Amino acid sequence: MITIRETRIAAVTLSATLLLTACGAAPGDGAAGPMDGKAPSPAGQVTAPTAPASTPAAPPATAPVTTPATVPAALKFTATTLNGDAFHGAGLAGKPVVFWFWAPWCTKCRSEAPVVRAAAGRHKDVTFVGVAGLDTEAAMKEFVQRTGTGNIVQLSDAKGAVWTRLGVSAQSTFVFMKPDGSTEKASGPLDEAALTGHLRKLQAG
Repeated sequence: MITIRETRIAAVTLSATLLLTACGAAPGDGAAGPMDGKAPSPAGQVTAPTAPASTPAAPPATAPVTTPATVPAALKFTATTLNGDAFHGAGLAGKPVVFWFWAPWCTKCRSEAPVVRAAAGRHKDVTFVGVAGLDTEAAMKEFVQRTGTGNIVQLSDAKGAVWTRLGVSAQSTFVFMKPDGSTEKASGPLDEAALTGHLRKLQAG
């Protein structure tokens, strides 16, 4: 026989069970509520790629192309030096040049030889070329040795080919050639002042 007290306990228990079922899950069960303060992370979000740390260096500028100097007609010759070496006039293109035409027996040439030697030593940016002719090669070599003009290139031109090429017919003659190929002639002998004056004009371009 069920007593009144037991009936009341059962009623209270049933009421508590129904109350819990009606309120849903209890707090703290791991389910997120609408007011939990946490917004859900968007699904499939794509992160933008990170920019490279540094921009690749630009390629170096191309070096300018050097155009070979045009060879003037006056320099289109080949000869042999008194030392026996081959000499090509084309190698003088684009440079300031002093051609000194002389002969071994020429007294004027002998007198101006020291001036030519000294000028060649001072003006390293000018190429001096001696062109010997009108005699034997042995006499030419003796002249160079006596005058001490072996510090410049000396050509053996016994047949006068280089003399003809540069339009020279008498000694002593100087031909001053600018880098552009233009020339100026001067008859010797030239003293130091006269030769220096021509060299200044030659170097002025």
